[in-house]
Amino acid sequence: MIGYLQRMSSSADLNKEETKPSMGATVARHHLVACDFDQTLSFNDSGVVLSELIGASSFRQKVAGLSGIHLVQQGAELAYLLRHDPEFRCVRREHLVEAGKRVRLKDDIKRLVECLDQGADGCRFSFRVISAAPRTIIESALEGIVPADHVHGTEFDYEPSSGEICAIRKVPAGYGKVAVLEALEAELQIGPDRTV
Repeated sequence: MIGYLQRMSSSADLNKEETKPSMGATVARHHLVACDFDQTLSFNDSGVVLSELIGASSFRQKVAGLSGIHLVQQGAELAYLLRHDPEFRCVRREHLVEAGKRVRLKDDIKRLVECLDQGADGCRFSFRVISAAPRTIIESALEGIVPADHVHGTEFDYEPSSGEICAIRKVPAGYGKVAVLEALEAELQIGPDRTV
């Protein structure tokens, strides 16, 4: 995809004089490119990285147990553990930030985002990350690559005195991802036919 966008962008640069908008010229087609985070932009699940950071055991088994009984939407297991599991109750915002710094990203994400920002061949792109992973982890991992307001992840409320997670505000998991996507399409005035 990066190679294709670069070729399109180079082609657009060569023909810049020819493609300048004139009276009656068509406006660039606007596309929404939405991407998950865990194991899409990153190699590992952010919950694995966080559990290693705090020394929590059996993360994968706990997630499998929650998935097996369908207690939460698939993808929302980490949010549930952060709020309800005794091993994860120690997590504070600074742990989420540090976990984000430890997440191993896949190659060339920055180049992909830059290519999308440049647009190509009469198209412009809005890149957004929609994930059930904690928003703070994603923002930390993608700092300097994706603006924080382009990240849609699980959000928490914190107890002011202790910093403990006291509530889950929003989890884009299951239909929650669809709801975020539909809200973005409405905000950017982009139809489903121009959403990737």
